[in-house]
Amino acid sequence: MKKFIFIIGILVYQLSVMAQQDPQSSMYFFNPSFFNPGYVGSRGSINLTAVHRSQWVGINGAPMTQFFSFHLPFASQNMGVGLNVFHDRVGSRVNTGIYANYAYHIRLNRKNHRLAIGIRGGADIYQYDFSNLTVIDPSDPFYGTNFSTPAFNFGLGLYYYGERHYIGISAPRLLEPKVASLQNTEALLKRHFFFTAGYAFKLSTMVDLKPSVLVKMVENAPLTIDANLSLYLFKSVWIGALYRFHESLGLNLAYTHKDLFTIGYCFDYPLFNEMRLNNFGSHEVVLSFDFRAGKRKAVSPRYF
Repeated sequence: MKKFIFIIGILVYQLSVMAQQDPQSSMYFFNPSFFNPGYVGSRGSINLTAVHRSQWVGINGAPMTQFFSFHLPFASQNMGVGLNVFHDRVGSRVNTGIYANYAYHIRLNRKNHRLAIGIRGGADIYQYDFSNLTVIDPSDPFYGTNFSTPAFNFGLGLYYYGERHYIGISAPRLLEPKVASLQNTEALLKRHFFFTAGYAFKLSTMVDLKPSVLVKMVENAPLTIDANLSLYLFKSVWIGALYRFHESLGLNLAYTHKDLFTIGYCFDYPLFNEMRLNNFGSHEVVLSFDFRAGKRKAVSPRYF
């Protein structure tokens, strides 16, 4: 465990000048397979999760994203497979991604701590439509045009977890393909890195405290840190607060029914930059289902 944390610390330190072409999600802890393929199969159930995010509501062309994930364990829960699909629109650019995930879970001790090694492969399909833009110079070669181009990729992830903790590091897209556009111009897709960790502290028989963090890194962009602190009440209600470093604050609420489904909502507002003056914040909704074979119930509450 100490060696694993030490290795992760070195990687995070070396990659400390990075973050953001990938879609953003404030409730990242409900959909970890989006950025770490090692997560698939770790819930011990067939899991379906859907997320919708409207960012900076009120600004024309602001980001709007939908996520969908599916994953399940097999081979006595020593392996997991899954699928991630997302649709991200920002202005005239639309990115649709489809990725298949596989993870192998290694049991480390009698406390059921496991280390999962995950791999994924798939493609992003980038679409650009400039026909509806308002332009000053109609002779601009991009005016009135639209095109699409695929970018194939693969990624890796490590995910160490137990009943009350997790630590993960991943690069969901290891390749840096050049996306061909018009007139031989190209846009380089940068390699992103994610570090995540969380722990559930038992305060009483009815109250748990769960801090978590997601660090997002990419070359030539500021480091992005999402920190969340949630209370888990009566094994069914989540109440939490979000802080996105140097950007926004937020609140999240969620309800879990008997470890069968979860519905949640998050609102965050940019307070630490100029964006705070001209929008109505960002809104995110999540719906997640867990299906288990026969009448088998979860051995313990699902914190992650």
